[in-house]
Amino acid sequence: MALSAEGLACRRGGRLIFEGVGFRLGNGEALALTGRNGAGKSSLIAMLCGRLRPEAGTIRLEGLDDLPLAEAAHLVGHRDGLKSALTAEENLRFAQDILGGAAATPAQALEAVGLAHVGTLPVGYLSAGQRRRVALARLLVAARPLWLLDEPAAALDVNAQAMLVGLMRAHLAAGGAILAATHGPLGLDDARELRIGP
Repeated sequence: MALSAEGLACRRGGRLIFEGVGFRLGNGEALALTGRNGAGKSSLIAMLCGRLRPEAGTIRLEGLDDLPLAEAAHLVGHRDGLKSALTAEENLRFAQDILGGAAATPAQALEAVGLAHVGTLPVGYLSAGQRRRVALARLLVAARPLWLLDEPAAALDVNAQAMLVGLMRAHLAAGGAILAATHGPLGLDDARELRIGP
């Protein structure tokens, strides 16, 4: 798999946010997307997901038998995207049913993120860090080669950040790829950096 972008530009509300952005990301590679607040990191991820059309430039995904980018990628946005009234397991089961490509069971995914004990609780009862871990557990219930992560360590304590690094390393070792917007270190020594803005 190879994801590439060339000459991307983004305009929001009539204002040019960034232009001339390009990168190439292949199997087993991680790219840390950095830049000040408002530089366009989340907007770039939205372009890759197909939720925002580029002002200019091209995005290409190769090597996946014409699979659309939206179906090759997992997104964990800066909002957790969970249904508060559903339990942690129900949220993960719903994600698995929608995304397809079943991998870990909801119970296995919760165990992997250290939340086996909250599976039957509505996520509305969970702390911000626990909710974030449930959102990250979605990465494990459906197999997709590309992870698009927007501030993945937000609200995570030190132990949970180490768990996240372990999940990312395992995904890369299995041939996956990661593009992550971050304000802090990603925790992956081999990650390249793409900085947007000054």
